[in-house]
Amino acid sequence: MLSALGEVVDLVVDEKRKLWNLEKRLEIVCAERKRGWCGCAKVAEPGLASAITDKSPSSSSNSHHLSLAKTSLKHHTNFQLMAPKKKGPKSLAAGRPPVLHRVKSISRTATKALINKHHLLHKKKRQALAKGDKTAEAAIDAEIEALGGIESYQEASLQGQRHDRGGDSSRVLMEWLEPCFSSSSQDADSDSGRKLRMLEVGALSTQNACSKSGRFDIERIDLNSQGEGILQQDFMERPLPRDESERFDIISLSLVLNYVPEPKGRGEMLRRTVQFLRAPGRYIDSPQRAAHFPSVFLVLPAPCVTNSRYLDEEKLVAIMESLGYVKTASKTTQRLVYYLWRRDRGLEGTRGSFQKKEIRSGSTRNNFAVVLG
Repeated sequence: MLSALGEVVDLVVDEKRKLWNLEKRLEIVCAERKRGWCGCAKVAEPGLASAITDKSPSSSSNSHHLSLAKTSLKHHTNFQLMAPKKKGPKSLAAGRPPVLHRVKSISRTATKALINKHHLLHKKKRQALAKGDKTAEAAIDAEIEALGGIESYQEASLQGQRHDRGGDSSRVLMEWLEPCFSSSSQDADSDSGRKLRMLEVGALSTQNACSKSGRFDIERIDLNSQGEGILQQDFMERPLPRDESERFDIISLSLVLNYVPEPKGRGEMLRRTVQFLRAPGRYIDSPQRAAHFPSVFLVLPAPCVTNSRYLDEEKLVAIMESLGYVKTASKTTQRLVYYLWRRDRGLEGTRGSFQKKEIRSGSTRNNFAVVLG
């Protein structure tokens, strides 16, 4: 009798323990569902719900509820706690604000093609203007706008300044001028350590090597300013300096001369640089600076000099010497030619006339020229 009673007690205790475990599982399910987790299908089954809400200690009642719970579990064999499906880790780029997403790049080939197309269209426009053909001029303007206007040309030029495209040209200039900024000569200027004044024509960025060096007080101008720190101005219409304080130690013409439409206009631009530079001889107390300043930093596409019918390096040197310049440094790469020209005298010594005459023949030559008369 006692043995049978003990077995009944053990059975009741075992059933209550199972019921308690089931209640805990269901409480967790409900809590997780409230937090938005993915729980089992149809948690609120009648039998399971009653197993939670009815706390009666009655053995028969508990057994009844447990029986209902078991039945419900039997029909829902997939009953289990399920965490949300884990997704793979996102890249850092996916979490960045939209403004920080990298601007879509243009391939080197597309960049070159876009720049060449702009040059060709502007050449055709000049021809249409010369003929007075308003219809052709309007059609060419529409085609230029379809390419994105001057903004697309500047964007292509900025792409070319990226490090993986060869970097910005002013890095070459800084390498050439490094001796001027050595500890032995950096304070040798007669103006007690004054920063050198630079006029950057056709500026596209305020973050190039010259700007970051801290060696220059820079004025930046461009026909179509790309942002703060760049004045929208045409160099050929810039007011002439009134005195020495408004002149510059160096003028940068990096990929600017080749965009001037006419050969005569290019010659006039080179001539005009002399009027904006400080007088030679002011750096007598600093031999290193006297060897480099006042000067013009000139960068051109290499084919303008290496593959033109009308211009080679010998002729370019002759043109610059006629304006009072001496070549102090040069560098030629596959894509670009770099020059540093020091001013030795003023315009009063200008001599010589340089016209558009063929000096190299061949069907593959280009027609870049500089005319100075």
